[in-house]
Amino acid sequence: MKFRAKIIDIGCLNHFTRVVTTISKLTKTCVLRLTPDNLFFVLAGKVANGGVSMWCELSQANFFDEYNMEGVSAEANEICLEVTPENLSRALKTVHNAKALKIRLTKKHCPCLTFAAELPTLSSVSRVVTHDIPVEVVPRRLWEEFKEPDMPDFDVSIYLPALKTMKNVVDRMKNLSNFLVIEANLNGEMNLKIETDLVSVTTHFKDLGNPPWGDEGSQGGGQSQSRDPEAMVGARVDIRKLQQFLMGQQVNPSKAMCNIVRKRIIHLILLHEDVSLQYFIPAVA
Repeated sequence: MKFRAKIIDIGCLNHFTRVVTTISKLTKTCVLRLTPDNLFFVLAGKVANGGVSMWCELSQANFFDEYNMEGVSAEANEICLEVTPENLSRALKTVHNAKALKIRLTKKHCPCLTFAAELPTLSSVSRVVTHDIPVEVVPRRLWEEFKEPDMPDFDVSIYLPALKTMKNVVDRMKNLSNFLVIEANLNGEMNLKIETDLVSVTTHFKDLGNPPWGDEGSQGGGQSQSRDPEAMVGARVDIRKLQQFLMGQQVNPSKAMCNIVRKRIIHLILLHEDVSLQYFIPAVA
């Protein structure tokens, strides 16, 4: 297994840093999957992390000036590493003004991702800062767990309001309840609701729009065609998991969407040119 890559463009370096920082806010550990064309940050939906799962996909050509890898074998040309995103984020933040950043898979006392940054200098002597970040190689027999999750057969899909606005609403609601209901309809309307013995609060959003794929027969299959477009479909989720997702955002997505499977799952999707992030939050009873 071999991996080495290089970023020279400062804009690409800063963008990559923002993506990794977003991931670090969503999970303590995840799997970094390297293929010849893409990088993936993957969190499998296990009970240990509350059933939350994540899939973030980056096209390597949009970030790296050089990118070379050799996977486990010719047929399985991939590398899967368990990483701590916070460590990657911390290393990237210390080299944000680097002239160039090289990333290599190395073997020190354990497998490491080695970040070597060439920093600007006033003299002719070059300054290089190196970070060795320990990683664990994921054995091939476990790779199946880290494949792209299937798109759930959702009942409704809706564009999200401005994430900052949504975060402010959720932050205030968190002081009142541990659980929140997200519901939406085929008319571009979405509600965030909390209900306790003492208080009931609902925030309404309208004119959000529904993504076009909903017209093709997902959104509850054929039922959506006969369903009242005003009828709400919702799921109740742990408010902290939604807040964590909203707090971590540094990607500034061009599109943000939410797919809802009634009483089962919330599937959040952020799209930004060369990055896509999917986040799945299971419903609670």
